[in-house]
Amino acid sequence: MVQRTHRSPTPGLILGLIITLVAVVSYSAYITHQISGLRDLQKNLLDRNRKDSIQLLRIQNELNSLGLGMRDMLGADSQYPITAWSNQFDRIHQDLADALQLEEKLSPDVRTDDQRQLLSNMFSQFWEASDNTFDLSRQHDDTAAKDEIRAAMQPKQEALSNAVARLLVANNESEEQAAAQVREIYDRVQRQVYFFLTLTLAAILLTSVYLISSNRRLFAQLAALSRQRSDLAQQLITTQESTLRHISRELHDEFGQILTAIGSLLSRSERLAPEGSTLRADLHEVCDITQTTLNNVRSLSQALHPVMLEESGLETTVDWYIATVRKQTGIDIHYEKTGVPYSVDGTAAIHIYRILQESLNNVARHSKAKETWVRLQYLPTQLEMEVEDNGSGIDAKPAASGMGMVAMRERAELLGGDLEIVRTNRGGTRVSLHVPRNRTASHGS
Repeated sequence: MVQRTHRSPTPGLILGLIITLVAVVSYSAYITHQISGLRDLQKNLLDRNRKDSIQLLRIQNELNSLGLGMRDMLGADSQYPITAWSNQFDRIHQDLADALQLEEKLSPDVRTDDQRQLLSNMFSQFWEASDNTFDLSRQHDDTAAKDEIRAAMQPKQEALSNAVARLLVANNESEEQAAAQVREIYDRVQRQVYFFLTLTLAAILLTSVYLISSNRRLFAQLAALSRQRSDLAQQLITTQESTLRHISRELHDEFGQILTAIGSLLSRSERLAPEGSTLRADLHEVCDITQTTLNNVRSLSQALHPVMLEESGLETTVDWYIATVRKQTGIDIHYEKTGVPYSVDGTAAIHIYRILQESLNNVARHSKAKETWVRLQYLPTQLEMEVEDNGSGIDAKPAASGMGMVAMRERAELLGGDLEIVRTNRGGTRVSLHVPRNRTASHGS
């Protein structure tokens, strides 16, 4: 059955990442713009108003000094002529001129040119009246000078004080408006922060749900593929064992019987041949060759599928096989068996035997080892088998990709066990198999 291919979650995740980055950049630009506007508002309005108010207060203080001076000039018990206040008025005039010049530069943009010109004209008129007063006093006409103070200077000074007071009130109102704008900006930014956080959390939630859903589908696919692979490996190994069993029996039964019959006929012919004849010697040689061939066929039959596993069990088969490998390869194999042996199911036994067979074949072919240790432990909860050599060790990548290693791992997985292949501290290789005891007595592959 052809399985439907699920769409990869990568494009969706990339799209979500792009949207998130765009949202973050856009919001950062928005916040930067709001902060820049707030900074300009504080710089151009609040700070400017504050400095302008300081100058207005300075002007107002000078105007109060003028008012006090005019009061002293009109005092009935004054012992000094009006011209005595001339220097004081000149100093105040200079201070007011400086203050007005600074205030004009700092005045808010909302103040019109007409308003600035009106204030300047009012001061000019006041100082004209002041000059007239002091001119009259210098002409020894203090009575007329006092009348000029009452009629012109005091009203103009009061008008200037009122005008400056109105400007201070206007500055205060402007500051209150600016403060309201600042609060509005803060409130707007706060709302936007909440909105952005909500959208971000929603995007994270949607992305997480999508990722979890995609991962669940992928893991389900992997689990299905793993089950299919396990089933396929089981079928292949079962087919392989069935084929090897059939070939082994054919070799043992058919070829073995034929070679046995040939050997018997040759032995009979040898006995019938004349003593000391060349024919008798040739028949004897052919009989030896036939017997050697029969032994090789039986060894090959046992190697393909040891009937001993079915007849005598795993323990006896391992004893026989280790002795056979030791004799064939010349490798000094140390066999250690611990624990109380128990019966191992035929299917589990063939898997364990094949893992041992592949391990010792690798030792003989690749490791260049002189000694090998095989340890079989019957534990209460599991069966453990180790094959360790003192050879040149293994390279992880070739070992992992070899078909023999793959088959060993598949057999261990079919047993529900664990197979570990590591390089030892001495440089050799150790293959460790751990199989739960309940799986060694199970039926079926």
